[in-house]
Parts: sequence; structure tokens; C-alpha cells
Amino acid sequence: MNFGDRLKQLRTQKNLTQPQLAQAIGIEQSYLSKLENDKSVPGADIFQAILRAFDMDVASFLAGVDDNVVHRELRQVPEVANHLNSQVALRIHNVKKWLYGSAIAGALGLTLFGAGYKQLLTSNWQYTYESQGVVHPDEPSDLYGMYEPWLGAKLRAGEIDEAEVRKRISEYISRMKIDFRTLRENRGDAFIEQAAGGSRLYKLKNSSYQEQAANRYLMLAGLLLTFASLFGFIVEMRLRNLKRG
Repeated sequence: MNFGDRLKQLRTQKNLTQPQLAQAIGIEQSYLSKLENDKSVPGADIFQAILRAFDMDVASFLAGVDDNVVHRELRQVPEVANHLNSQVALRIHNVKKWLYGSAIAGALGLTLFGAGYKQLLTSNWQYTYESQGVVHPDEPSDLYGMYEPWLGAKLRAGEIDEAEVRKRISEYISRMKIDFRTLRENRGDAFIEQAAGGSRLYKLKNSSYQEQAANRYLMLAGLLLTFASLFGFIVEMRLRNLKRG
């Protein structure tokens, strides 16, 4: 729709004659006729008077006018130029928000995929550690694996006699209470933890690979966010090309 057609459309909707609208705007009827027939383009003052006559803002008036006409014929009007500039600024702002959102989605997607793939949050490996019993502070940490040679060394050094050796062996056997720890983190071949009455030495017994659903979900979520990010960039480029076309 041209400017003149829009002006005539609004006048008709208001049930105004040309003389009535011309009087409301403050121009001659002949000039209004030229405007409605696109034989003249309004200046800044006349355009403002037209908006006041219809009690409209710039955006509402231009909503029915072809964009090419607005840019070609009406851009020299300050109100129209300001409106167009604000539209451009708004589009740039929206594009930036879209691109920032796509970039954040991509970064988050890659992070989640990497966390799942590298098992940063939950390991697919499972480690089983075994402890044979509590060790007192004055005893070797690996008491239950070496008490016989340890007592033998004390016997040869004359620190204890055979009766004491038999007594202690009986005591150690009675104190043996096996405890297992299954962990997702590898704590090496062995580690020590404090326990009531002393400490426990846990030795690695075996390890097994069991894929965790949490890692699969992280990788899936990462892929979805990454594809959403790529889709966002592609859509923005397509829309920009369409507007240029």
C-alpha cells in the first residue's frame, strides 16, 4: 500500500470527507488530494499534523504502508527516520540475543558432552577395595598381610617369646573382620582410613567397567544443546539472507 492509499484508508475509516480531514490537518483540500493520489510527499510538519488528526503514532500509521515506499519516499521525514532507526536497533538487539543464546547453548552443550565422555562427574569404572581388619596405632598398617614375618622378626630379636607369638596370632585372627569398599574413583593400590580403635588399610581387589546412564544422559543433552546452537546460527543466517533478498 502506498502512502496515499493509507491516508485515504484512514480517512474512510474515520468517516471523514476530504474537506474535514484537510481542516483537521490544517492544509488545503487540493494538497490533501495530491497526498492521497501520491502526487506529493508530506514534510515533517504535515506528517506530524496527520498523526495528530488520526491520533496515531508513527508505527501504527506505517503498519499499512509498503516497506519500500517507507524507505524510498518517507525516510526523509524525521519521525519516520527515527522509527526506522529504532526498528533497526531492535532487530540488532534481538539478533545479538539470539546469537548469544546460541553461543551459550553451544558452549554448555560441548561442556556437558565432554563431561559425559570424559566421565568427569561419574566414572564408568568401579573399584573394589578390601580391608581385613582394624589396625592399632602401634601396629604395621598392613598387619593382617604380614603379621607372621613381623612377629617372627620380634621373636628373633628376643622382644617376645613363642608363647607370645601364638597368643598374638590368635588375637589377630579373631580381630579380622573383612570390609569391602566399592568406589567410583581410583584411590590407587591401597589407602588408609581412620576407624574406631585405629585404622583400616584398604587394598585394591578388582576393578570393573560398568557404563553409567548418567554419562549417556550428559552426552545426549550435550549433543542436543550443540545441535540447537548450530540450528540457531543457521536460522539467523537464513533470515538475514532472506531480508537482504
